[in-house]
Amino acid sequence: MLPSLDLPGAIVVDGVLQHLGNPLGEQRALDRGRAVALLGDRGVVAVTGPDRLSWLDSLTSQAVARLAPGESTELLVLDPHGHVEHAASVLDDTETTWLIVDAADAEPLAAWLMRMRFRLRVEIGDASGDFVVVGGTDAAVRGVPAAEPAGHRLAWQDPWPRVQPGGHAYGPDEHHPGADWDWTEVLVRPDDAARLVDDARRGERMLAGSLAADALRIAAWRPRWRTEVDDRALPHEADWLRTAVHLSKGCYRGQETVAKVHNLGHPPRRLVALHLDGSDSALPGTGSVVRMGEDAVGTITSSALHHEDGPIALALVRRNTPIDADLVVDTDDAAIAASQIAIVPPEAGAVAGVPRITRLSRRKVVES
Repeated sequence: MLPSLDLPGAIVVDGVLQHLGNPLGEQRALDRGRAVALLGDRGVVAVTGPDRLSWLDSLTSQAVARLAPGESTELLVLDPHGHVEHAASVLDDTETTWLIVDAADAEPLAAWLMRMRFRLRVEIGDASGDFVVVGGTDAAVRGVPAAEPAGHRLAWQDPWPRVQPGGHAYGPDEHHPGADWDWTEVLVRPDDAARLVDDARRGERMLAGSLAADALRIAAWRPRWRTEVDDRALPHEADWLRTAVHLSKGCYRGQETVAKVHNLGHPPRRLVALHLDGSDSALPGTGSVVRMGEDAVGTITSSALHHEDGPIALALVRRNTPIDADLVVDTDDAAIAASQIAIVPPEAGAVAGVPRITRLSRRKVVES
């Protein structure tokens, strides 16, 4: 729940602070650790009870049964066919497991978890109204008064893109553009969040909106539930086996499909990064069609104007789309030329090869 945002230039849409009048300046400040972002598009689900970690371990893609207090990870809830239904950032404070989710998914995820309790000693609640999620570099958010309900600071450090135990990378590792991705999200009580806004009003703190945070995420190839996930998304398609899936932890719903695609097949689609022609100021919206010649080969999942790379986007395209093909993105006003960089290679899955590919740098395009 965001505090009142009566700040000069603040643009708020559906309860989400988009920007404060200078999205590119906010990006630079956020990227360099001089600002923090108020993330009104996040929700929080709280899971309590002595069985909470082993229970979540049995239901989801990640090994969380032995999650240590303050340790950060992420998990996916899959349907029986391996498609992503929910995604959550996870931390535990010895009494509660906190799931940071997309705001629109907090209530549905809490309801699904309630149905899966059976007779186990767990309680689930939508705690979105109890916290404001604030994001930024680790150094920037250290000065933010995060909640500590059980004596452990509620600060989730994004593991992306480092391959976690039991995970697997399809895309590049050493030369990944997210190698320097430094992102932490803290849970802040509403009164403390209001004081952050007061500090910003007095010029004592810099704030940023969701547009700045999302642009940095896209540049780091970081998938999100709200954007890179549709009703047929597999975690393999977004290189999400890196951080959200443990391939050898045992059975959970959708596990057979995850193993089968990884070991025997290929994901039908793959995530790519796009450099967009910047001669037109328009950015393609989510769902915009990506074409190779006259053939539709995919759709845009998210796009942004980056403070250094210019107009960029992520898109899901058919697996067999050539990695050197020039693409075009359709918008209402024009067709935008796009050059692609493979995030997930066409041979990902059974072959599980990791080629040396051109990467999307946050400074410039270089050859890895």
